[in-house]
Amino acid sequence: MRILTVVGNRPQFIKSAPLSTALREAGIEELALHTGQHYDPELSQVFYDELGLAEPAYRLDLKSADPALMAPAIRQVVDRERPDWVLVFGDTNSTLAGAEAAGSVPLAHVEAGLRSFDLSMPEERNRIEVDRLSSLLLCPDERSAEQLASEGVTGRRVVVGDVMADASRIFVPVARSRSGILARIGVREGGYAVATIHRAANATAERLRAIAAGLARVPVPVFFPAHPRTRAIVDEARIDLGEGTRLLEPLGYLDFTALTSQAALVITDSGGLQKEAYWQRVPCVTVRPSTEWVDTVAARANVLVEPEGLAAAAEAALRAGFPADAPELYGDGHASERVAAALYPSAP
Repeated sequence: MRILTVVGNRPQFIKSAPLSTALREAGIEELALHTGQHYDPELSQVFYDELGLAEPAYRLDLKSADPALMAPAIRQVVDRERPDWVLVFGDTNSTLAGAEAAGSVPLAHVEAGLRSFDLSMPEERNRIEVDRLSSLLLCPDERSAEQLASEGVTGRRVVVGDVMADASRIFVPVARSRSGILARIGVREGGYAVATIHRAANATAERLRAIAAGLARVPVPVFFPAHPRTRAIVDEARIDLGEGTRLLEPLGYLDFTALTSQAALVITDSGGLQKEAYWQRVPCVTVRPSTEWVDTVAARANVLVEPEGLAAAAEAALRAGFPADAPELYGDGHASERVAAALYPSAP
């Protein structure tokens, strides 16, 4: 029993940690391939160091997010190894490249069936195409499974929950106990907000200026660990972040998790961080017109805004706090074991 898992960016490294453990405990050999989509050490290698991930069997080191460059290199590995499965996570260009490279090897997609219904987002187009190519569709909830059925997607659907919930269950307590990030930056629990902005649609000088203006009006200090692409635009365009916003270098996973899980508010355009904030019971403001994680919005724990609405939404979220009646979403933190079982349902 052997699978090839394809990872390339921060959320995928996080998701792969509990799944790798579950695969190993199920007696399944895993070959991991790192595409190099994220190659900055604080967005890549730090996850192997901090989460105890085994080093990948293959590092493409392409330093590119272009699926057309990644797919042929992944295909060479698939042809060499001939695994039982190629497994991909989420909706990134690495996900699409891995799916396209699988060829005749069955493809398994973790986070299948999610939809924002916003085709202007490349991630939405990636989701649709990867689901279409997949033999095994590993869905985080019944909604996503029903969406696949409504689209006539032909692969086998299994509702497993969300492997990132597994990571949150395991690593949030570890992060809080090990990290000294709050002391280092001089804040107390619940006395600040965390912002992350990296999506291509927001990573322009015009959008970042508008977002910075909104952050400047948030009534608590804002800590902004900046993605390298975002930081470069802020610097080049000389965007004024205001006195209340403190730009940070990218943080290691444990420091970042300790920081977000003890914040009063998360402001983001990340898909994964919307969920992490939910499981950490921190209200979230998402600077996007749509989200694939619609249940977080329905639960009133997350709100979608354009930059001009950021400050008002942040103030409202800080007043309201995290809703006390928010339901459990996306599984019970044990999705990884169900993924392993779905890959080899007849295994002893």
